Amino acid sequence: MNPVLPRLLSRLVTLLIPIVLVLMSVRILISPAFLIFEYNTPAFPPEPYGFTKEDRLYWSRIAAEYLLNNEDISFLADLRFPDGQMVPPQSCLYMDDCTRLYNARELKHMVDVKNVVRSALWVLYGSLAVVVGLGVWAFFAGWTLEFRRGVRQGGWLTVGLIAAILLFVAISFGVIFVMFHNIFFDSGTWTFLYSDTLIRLFPERFWRDTFIAIGILAGGSGLALGLLLKEKTKGE
Repeated sequence: MNPVLPRLLSRLVTLLIPIVLVLMSVRILISPAFLIFEYNTPAFPPEPYGFTKEDRLYWSRIAAEYLLNNEDISFLADLRFPDGQMVPPQSCLYMDDCTRLYNARELKHMVDVKNVVRSALWVLYGSLAVVVGLGVWAFFAGWTLEFRRGVRQGGWLTVGLIAAILLFVAISFGVIFVMFHNIFFDSGTWTFLYSDTLIRLFPERFWRDTFIAIGILAGGSGLALGLLLKEKTKGE
């Protein structure tokens, strides 16, 4: 094999590792376990319009399930509050039926979110398949040291990127939150009233903690790859 090719493929692995680690962390957090953890964190803001913690867990699990299943938006659009409950008056002004859990703007946003999640998962599966495929090729073609080097450097690259993002989150989470939404969603389609269900279930604190959790999972995984593979390849 041309000796240049393993080096190029090693660099490709380096670039793919952060993608795999970050998106795998995102997938892990779209789960009931993270919702239970998050709603039970100390000083998590209470919901001023009547949702209990149990209500938040119940409805948020359904929202998370929607992002991962193959159902259309009727999965959420058909949801109704229990008898005797309805949306707060502010949000009800925008609805034809005040017993619906979500209004039209929220439903449109959830369709957009589902499309982003699906795209992200395809990128995750594709990137992971390439890394695994290159690992198998490296094993049989005799360039495992270059492959390991690529994985190790990808781990350290992940640590560096996550450290920069977490620093930005600590300094000004609002700025990075807006930047993130402006990249993936049309302007004006992701802002809601405080009385809207999406904000009641997922306040800003929820998203700040989610960014931090992704950083811990992806950064910790990258650190492990960097340290463990460094130890295994000392003799390079």
